[in-house]
Amino acid sequence: MILSDPISDMLTRIRNANMAGHNKVQIPHSRMKSEIARILKQEGYIKDFTTEKVEGKPTLVLFLKYSNDLKPVIQGLRRVSRPSCRHYVTSSSIPRVLGGIGLAILSTSSGILSDTEARKVRVGGEVLCYIW
Repeated sequence: MILSDPISDMLTRIRNANMAGHNKVQIPHSRMKSEIARILKQEGYIKDFTTEKVEGKPTLVLFLKYSNDLKPVIQGLRRVSRPSCRHYVTSSSIPRVLGGIGLAILSTSSGILSDTEARKVRVGGEVLCYIW
């Protein structure tokens, strides 16, 4: 199956798995999705992620994180830049999600970075998504 927006597909799979209370979610692997998963783990939104072969195809497996009262740590996900409408920002105009509580993920010339990393190295780029 060919997807026109694989990052939106990834976010939708995570959102659906969270609402269903699943412990893990499988996503077709790509290097960009793997970098997004790395940032999610680094920021504490997921427990861990691995790459496995499922039916001969590489698959990214995310292990979701829940609080003690079984509420998902990821409360919301929103795709910002779409294939039809790209959203670029400079280093001085990187958005703060929910006043700094959330996370923005950017695609920059230095790779895929979180909003705090991008501010630290003073680089702008394409805003991929918001997570809170």
